[in-house]
This record gives sequence, C-alpha cells and structure tokens, in this order.
Amino acid sequence: MAIRLNRLLRQPYHSCPGSSFSTSAGLLSGHSKWATIRHDKAKNDKAKSKERQLVSKEIRNATQLWGPNPKFNPRLTLALSNAKRASIPKTVIEAAIARGQGLSLTGQALESITIEAILPGSVAAVIECQTDQKARVLQDIRFLIKDNGGSISPTTYLFEKKGRVVMEKKDGVDLDNYLDQAIEAGAADLTADERGRLVVFTDPSGTKSVGEKFSKLSGLEIEEIEIIWDPNQDGLVKKVDEEHAKILENLLAALREEPSVQEIYLNPPDIL
Repeated sequence: MAIRLNRLLRQPYHSCPGSSFSTSAGLLSGHSKWATIRHDKAKNDKAKSKERQLVSKEIRNATQLWGPNPKFNPRLTLALSNAKRASIPKTVIEAAIARGQGLSLTGQALESITIEAILPGSVAAVIECQTDQKARVLQDIRFLIKDNGGSISPTTYLFEKKGRVVMEKKDGVDLDNYLDQAIEAGAADLTADERGRLVVFTDPSGTKSVGEKFSKLSGLEIEEIEIIWDPNQDGLVKKVDEEHAKILENLLAALREEPSVQEIYLNPPDIL
C-alpha cells in the first residue's frame, strides 16, 4: 500500500472533469484586467486625438489671422504654449503653422477637398481636407470610410454652409448689447458659444468682411474665422446603437489622425 501511494505521489497531476481545482478564475481575472487596460488606452488615445485636432486648429487659425511669427503674434504664442502643454509632436505643430499659410510642410500649395459620406449608424458627415496630394487623400479616406462600414454618398444637402467668426472672450459681455453692431455689419445671426465668446454667422462669401466690420464696431478682436457646414435640425438618426457607436468612435479617431483632415461635421452633431 505504501509503495502504491509513493508511486501515485510521484506521478504528474492531471485535472479531470470532476476536479474542483481550476485556474480559470485567475485566467479570467488576468483577461479582465488586460481588457480594462486596453479599453482605457483606447479611450485615452481618442481623447488625445481630439485634443491634437483642436490645438492644431488653434495654431492654424492664429497663423492665418496674424502670421507665422510668434514674436508678432500673441495668439500664436498662446497656441504654441497650449500645444507644448498637451505634448503635441513638433511635426504636428509645424504642419499646423504651414497650413495656416495655405502650404504643406514641403512648401507646396494646399488644395481644399470636401468628402461627403454616410458613416456607421446612418450618420451624415462632411469631411474637409487640405492637401497637396489630392488623389492619395481621396483614396485613403474613402477606403477608411468603406472599410469601417460607411459609404461615400451626397450629404451636403443635410447641412448649410455658413461663415463663422468667433470673437475674443471678455468678461461681462452681454449678447443683447451687440445686436445692433451685428446687424450693421451684415451678420445673419449672433450667438455665444460654450466658452461665452460671441459668434457671428454670415454668408460664406462675406465672412471676412463682415467679421472685420463687426470687430471694428464692437471693439472685440477676431479669434477664429472659418467656413463651416452647419447641420440641419432634422438629422438622419436620433440615436446610434452601441455596436455602431463604437465603430463610429474608432472611425472618427482614425480620421482625426489623418494630417490632411481639417474638420469633420456630423449630422446629428451630438450623436456621440
């Protein structure tokens, strides 16, 4: 009996179907932890991508309005400081300054491209790009959209093209006090954004002239000036299911990583 017991002890252990011993709980715990890490990383990457696009836009606007030299452009100095604080790569900063002058990093003139698409979840999109390689950008972005379940389709009829001029923020600014100046300048509408800045909307062709006139009448400096695609109130969808929402988030993050993409307009705008 002792000999048989010793032999059994020397034999390697093999689990059997009825055994209560299992490593599955540990494995699942490790898998859960890895999944959480991956999820958090993806979330952080998307946030960084969006922040990079916003800071790049800030640099581009400052350069476009007041030139590429920070010594004579306080707005650009501030934008560059924000970029440094956000750890934006040097190449991204240099590209944004160049784009503010209508140029690529190689000094080539940039061409504007508008791409219309229906994204996952039936969300309409207008994607504005600037590039010196039109054919490549069109091919890459169209492939990216189709590869993520979207399609290239007319969508601008779901938006209204407008000029948008954002004024500097000043404490105590009352919207009603600037209505007369806005009307005299030829603005179509006057509102305030989430940061409390006055925003003038106008016909695209008169964006610059209306903005400059309103600035003179109001005493407020222009902070941003651009042509936008304002979504109509009746969007294609009211809600996107969870599966399509994840695909849409990933697609938008990938599009924002494409250097040529300047703006992405969605209808409905607050779908995510």
